[in-house]
Amino acid sequence: MEFREMTAAEIGQKIKAGEMTAVDAVKAALAEIKKQDEVLNSFVTVDEEGALKRAEEVQKSIDSGELTGPLAGVPIAIKDNMCTKGLKTTCSSKILYNFEPTYSAEAVLNLEKAGMVVIGKTNMDEFAMGSTTETSAFGVTRNPWNTEHVPGGSSGGSCAAVASGETPCALGSDTGGSIRQPSSFCGITGIKPTYGTVSRYGLIAYGSSLDQIGPVAKDVTDCALLLEAIASYDKKDSTSVKRESYDFTSALKDDVKGLRIGIPRDYFGEGLNPEVAAAVKTAAKVLEEKGAVVEEFDLSLVDYAIPAYYVIASAEASSNLARFDGVKYGYRTEEYEGLHNMYKKTRSEGFGPEVKRRIMLGSFVLSSGYYDAYYLKALRTKALIRQAFDRAFEKYDVILGPAAPTTAPKLGESLSDPLQMYLGDVYTISANLAGLPGICLPCGMDTKGLPIGLQLLGDCFKEEHIIRAAYAYECSRGRAAFEGKRD
Repeated sequence: MEFREMTAAEIGQKIKAGEMTAVDAVKAALAEIKKQDEVLNSFVTVDEEGALKRAEEVQKSIDSGELTGPLAGVPIAIKDNMCTKGLKTTCSSKILYNFEPTYSAEAVLNLEKAGMVVIGKTNMDEFAMGSTTETSAFGVTRNPWNTEHVPGGSSGGSCAAVASGETPCALGSDTGGSIRQPSSFCGITGIKPTYGTVSRYGLIAYGSSLDQIGPVAKDVTDCALLLEAIASYDKKDSTSVKRESYDFTSALKDDVKGLRIGIPRDYFGEGLNPEVAAAVKTAAKVLEEKGAVVEEFDLSLVDYAIPAYYVIASAEASSNLARFDGVKYGYRTEEYEGLHNMYKKTRSEGFGPEVKRRIMLGSFVLSSGYYDAYYLKALRTKALIRQAFDRAFEKYDVILGPAAPTTAPKLGESLSDPLQMYLGDVYTISANLAGLPGICLPCGMDTKGLPIGLQLLGDCFKEEHIIRAAYAYECSRGRAAFEGKRD
């Protein structure tokens, strides 16, 4: 089996067995990046020298018996909004084009403790604002299944890198579906954990009450292993939660007998592509045949999720992005007259159109006279959505539905109509508003040869339910079905 087809767990096993070294694995990943990334543009920064040096150190620790974990020596890519000490972290924005952090994000440090090797930083929508990875200041990322189509966003670079085999796994971040939607478009698996499970320390904030770091990989097993590696309580993050258990791999059982699965009727209305609907319902039937109890129900409030999300996320973005002003770090305009003019010109030149749009929307909804009408109303709606899910999880263990209403659109289609792009997040946004865990995995292909994603949502801190259901479905589906030819 070629390196590009191997999972992270398989690479880790080969390294453990002495059939491959950490250096071999990193060299293979770097070779794939050199071969494919000129077209795909999955990476913003590739740290060839640093990765090879780190791989040598890791291999010594493996040989000495110091590192024994299942992911020791495995290369991984990191979305470019997570700080990596001494390695550029740009958020795919001109305003941070030269920023080198003095510390690493807690999730990255946890990966390094597990013996993983960071090979580079992946492309993304600027400051994670977008659903296509077309708003990056460093060019668009292309979908490995068809390079005329988008990989999704904002973690499109991470998902494209995994789908193409440039790297076996990567980290993404999910504010409104930014792990699950590109996983769907790229035919891979991604998990958004319960809010607070993975430390946000070192994650450059977009919407602080919504952002969560999570893994993307080729299968459910890899995602569970990675989530176990990065999840931890962190006193440096005020939103971090101390969980009783960080064991996610014990849920990898091909058994869903008695698992209660609810399918919201609201998810299968107008706007859902018929091929996507058919593939998702077929996946539900597979789980039912394996012993799960599957039934439809009314979730309610689905139509209010998008307006509530964009009001809250834009308000938080307006506040979080105020720090990028050309004073302490990053880009500064060359010619200016006085401090205020420097701020204005730096931000005008440094931010892209989508980021400016969301900052202006956020500033508007927080302004005097509109705060009550928009922002407070959105917060009340968020609470009602959480209550709707609470009622649903009294009856069901897992909520099943599509991850996106369509398969990957063509490059340029979404940016021409931003409102339509926002509406594409209809199935993923609610999980962020309610802090729920969600997983996306492939469940079919459309007639154009593009992947279709299945989304499973669980109650807070109940990742074991969605991992169990996803793994059981994956066992029935088989791996070979989604290893077709890619561009």
